[in-house]
Amino acid sequence: MYRLARTGGSPELLRRLARRAEGWAGIVGGDGTVLQAVAGSVRWPAHEAADLASVAARELTARGAGSYTLDTDERAALLLPLDRAGPDRAHPGRTALGRATSDRASESRGPVLAVVAPKPLPAGLATLMADAVMPLALSWASESVERKRRRVDLAESRGREAVLHLLMTGQLSIAHQVAGALRPRLPDPVRVCVVECSGGQRDQVARICADASGGRTWIVRCPVYARHLILIVPAGEEAEERSPEDGGTLGLAVAGLVDDCVVGVSEEVRLPDTATAYQQAFHALAVARGLPGRHARFGAAPEPALVVGAAGERWADALLAPLLSHLPRRSRDPGSQELSATLASWLAFSSHATQHLKIHRNTLAARLKLVGELLGLDLNLLADQAAADLALRIRATPALHRSRPGGGEVTEDLDTVLRTPGVQDWAAQQLRVLAQAGPTGAATLRTWLGCEAQLSATAAALGISVPGARKRLTRLEALLCRSLLRTPSARYDLWLAFRAVDLQA
Repeated sequence: MYRLARTGGSPELLRRLARRAEGWAGIVGGDGTVLQAVAGSVRWPAHEAADLASVAARELTARGAGSYTLDTDERAALLLPLDRAGPDRAHPGRTALGRATSDRASESRGPVLAVVAPKPLPAGLATLMADAVMPLALSWASESVERKRRRVDLAESRGREAVLHLLMTGQLSIAHQVAGALRPRLPDPVRVCVVECSGGQRDQVARICADASGGRTWIVRCPVYARHLILIVPAGEEAEERSPEDGGTLGLAVAGLVDDCVVGVSEEVRLPDTATAYQQAFHALAVARGLPGRHARFGAAPEPALVVGAAGERWADALLAPLLSHLPRRSRDPGSQELSATLASWLAFSSHATQHLKIHRNTLAARLKLVGELLGLDLNLLADQAAADLALRIRATPALHRSRPGGGEVTEDLDTVLRTPGVQDWAAQQLRVLAQAGPTGAATLRTWLGCEAQLSATAAALGISVPGARKRLTRLEALLCRSLLRTPSARYDLWLAFRAVDLQA
């Protein structure tokens, strides 16, 4: 029995008892709840055996007995408490006060071993149960501790995920409040690293990251991509400890310690810009996949929201005004802040937004339909997606980067914003690198954007296979240092850049 407990734990012990009884074996709570069960025979439905064991467990609890047997015409349920120190044994001559105390103990009694077997009972079954009680109790206690540890780990993981979500949506004060119960404190300024692990290694890599950073890094298991870890690294400390030549990031150390990991690292940003840093790290990850060192930093590039000027700010305010001022008809309907967060998540993660926001796909579709109606946009079109994405980024730009409020008419036309000198310079810089890919590269990218970033439609338009189109775009990812095929994607920036260049022509 002890050997079975060491090798297979409580499931293996119950399986042995069920086979010997040619029936059903399980662990049942004092209130009759079946906590774990194994059926060793198909003579009768397992739920009937479980029901009989539940009734017997409740009667054992009510009687406060040290063991119990419940017979029916065809079968019998045998019960032994896993805690064998019953109240009657402990206090054979108990007083009224002792009986009251015993009654309360009975109500909170622990789990019991229950075996349901057909009549006549197999010889030696009761002795086998008595031999199994002690190893089963030890196994059950050990497994209960492990289950509680996993629940605590899950709760902490969900808490860190919630803090990351608050940072991504700009709710900094609430993020600090929630993070106060966890460790370490949220750093500022930060770099964001996205670590891509091979299958099943994420927990192990998370421990390696924690050890390598000395516990100073915020480590979050990505809610969208099951193989990704998101690291929020204190940029100041790393800059002191590492030279600029090696990237000055924890990501380089992780890429060196774990053979199968690929790491993308953002620029140094303030904590309110965590969402921007995450997208930078994700784009760097696309580049790192093709490098021998499996590590890449985001190449410096201006953010379009920083160059739109006052005209762009007025345009963004006008476009988003119906959404930001929206009042739900019913209290349970999403408000403006929730709708804005849903739009931002969907623009960043596409259909994976359901995992990011923990909502059903029908809920996501209903919210996006409402957002499209409020903004007057067709969110199925890449052009309107790019406009909404740029407007949200302008609104999220820290105040010190935004131009001072000024007069002027409201700019209701995106093309007017794209014609401004700052945006024209930004667009030229974005597309300058495409010259290295020749005319095929620019044509492929334009066709892909014209086909709403759909790979099969792009392949048909170019007259090549889908794998061929994917290879072309993968090569462009390495050239542009941006992710194209996986979200968050650079497709919105590229659409805006091509549109700005076309307007200048």
